[in-house]
Amino acid sequence: MTDFDSKGEVIVSSDPLDGQRAWCHVMYALHALSAASGILTSASIIGAFVFGWPSIIAVIINYVTRERVRGTWLDSHWRWQMRSFWYAALWLLVAGALTITLIGIPFAVMVIVATGVWVLYRVIRGWMILLDRRAMPLPPGASS
Repeated sequence: MTDFDSKGEVIVSSDPLDGQRAWCHVMYALHALSAASGILTSASIIGAFVFGWPSIIAVIINYVTRERVRGTWLDSHWRWQMRSFWYAALWLLVAGALTITLIGIPFAVMVIVATGVWVLYRVIRGWMILLDRRAMPLPPGASS
């Protein structure tokens, strides 16, 4: 899409990362779509997030395009999204293991609910920070 100024001349973006930032918005939107389908359907948030096609497509885009943002402020968003997906998958696996025993089922339900809330937090917080054109904060001890 080409933008024009008031004189009809083409506006050239001064930010070389605009295209990658747009992809990051797409990935957050796909993750949000998966989470929303978990809220609006009989699926759980975490189940829809890990097994839903929108999130799977977002993770594939993440891996295919991450070299393009390496070393930029957008790299933190790529890392945030990938970690959100894989940690959610890990906690879903833990919940699955807890359901093997009758006593573990209530704990599994708590893990599924808590991880669902955590996923919503990660998607919303990441997207809001991206809208402000800021990098995600790094955890203590992490290097860029």
